[in-house]
Amino acid sequence: MELTWQTYAIVCPLVFLAGFIDSIAGGGGLISLPAYYLAGLPPVLAAGTNKLSACLGTVASTTRFVRGRKVVWSTGLLAALGAFPGSWLGTQLLLHIPETMVRLLMIVAIPVVACVVLRRSGDTAGRCIVPEGWTRAVAFLVGLLIGFYDGLIGPGTGTFLILMFTMLLGMEAVLASGTAKIVNLTSNLASLVSLLLSGQVAVALGLPAALCGIAGNWLGAGMTMKRGAGFIRVVMLIVLALLLAKMVYDVV
Repeated sequence: MELTWQTYAIVCPLVFLAGFIDSIAGGGGLISLPAYYLAGLPPVLAAGTNKLSACLGTVASTTRFVRGRKVVWSTGLLAALGAFPGSWLGTQLLLHIPETMVRLLMIVAIPVVACVVLRRSGDTAGRCIVPEGWTRAVAFLVGLLIGFYDGLIGPGTGTFLILMFTMLLGMEAVLASGTAKIVNLTSNLASLVSLLLSGQVAVALGLPAALCGIAGNWLGAGMTMKRGAGFIRVVMLIVLALLLAKMVYDVV
């Protein structure tokens, strides 16, 4: 498709905002993916280009969390091992279903993310409810299932990971956010490789957008480490407000 200056004017600022939000509480795809739709990209091409900008942006926030020692590596690496094949399989399914089905899946999945986060938005950490001998298996399974969701649909992946790490494994919110970045980066890479091989990435648009996403991710990760769990909770609720407004618009 032809890329105009209007395309960049729509996508780049929104990807910056998406990167900022994603580095804090996940859910950046709730902004960035619709931005590509708004710019006129068909669903699968939008998903592929979004993965390129999201992947490079996530590198920035992941680096900052790692440098700040806000990553639980034992959990993050196991979940990442599950996320890679899960995301690959989800992306393969995405490539073989009709575009109308992709949009329908988005409409169905996003309110589920909203309901879960609203219900748990007051919880920043808790007791690990998984028996000690099962924590590794649960970490891998969380990565596998959410990685599949990321490859197929995408928006809300980081939020789901943070919720699972806090609700199931009792992880503190900032550590959960940093650990989620390792997993999300892995699932993004798996999906991006698959979409690149299928020619479903607009590289000329994705790279400039990625620079904006990197800036947003870097800024947001720094603010998260300084302000802590309360800041994450507030941003999660803002994401949900935007999400619900978008869904009402789509339905109407």
